[in-house]
Amino acid sequence: MRRPRIGILGGTFDPVHVGHLVAAVNVRHELSLDQVLLVVANQPWQKVGSRPVTPAADRLALVRAAVAGCPGVEASDIEIARGGMSYTADTVAELSAAHPGAELFLVVGADVAHLLDTWERVDEVRRAVTLVVVNRPGSRVAPGDPAGSLAGWRVQTSEIPALEISSTELRERAAQGRPLDFLIPPEAIRLIRERNLYRGEEMTGSSSRA
Repeated sequence: MRRPRIGILGGTFDPVHVGHLVAAVNVRHELSLDQVLLVVANQPWQKVGSRPVTPAADRLALVRAAVAGCPGVEASDIEIARGGMSYTADTVAELSAAHPGAELFLVVGADVAHLLDTWERVDEVRRAVTLVVVNRPGSRVAPGDPAGSLAGWRVQTSEIPALEISSTELRERAAQGRPLDFLIPPEAIRLIRERNLYRGEEMTGSSSRA
């Protein structure tokens, strides 16, 4: 019997945007995954103290709205339900226990692949997953690159269209009342407007995978 193949794409998703979905659907197709989970961080340890983070319940609602009707791509509240700081090692362990025998694929951008050694209990993650590095044209990261930082990982790569979309810029657009159309899925835009998210916020910092 074929082992279930589950992708894990974690993030703050503040807010979710089409770049996240393009990555999810392309990785799922290229690697024949049964599902890709968009795992919404509860308290993202990398961002604590750097800027205000939208409440987890709102970010989860946006992701659920964004993936509605997208086969094989699901919003996951596993880190929110667990509470506290969100660490990938805890999430991988919990998913391994919930899906015995499943193959887990951790999806990361090429821009953060060299930062994996800064993660909490990264050795546990390395042993449990296959790393999927999402490349954009012109910024390829191959197994073993850069400078051996991926040594010891089981690595696959997936190339997606070059969509340079920043969650920071999207929050700024929302705060200024500028259009979000074609950058964020329509149902998520509707929720942003209904909940009056990001309006009047003072934006600080930047991140391409917030």
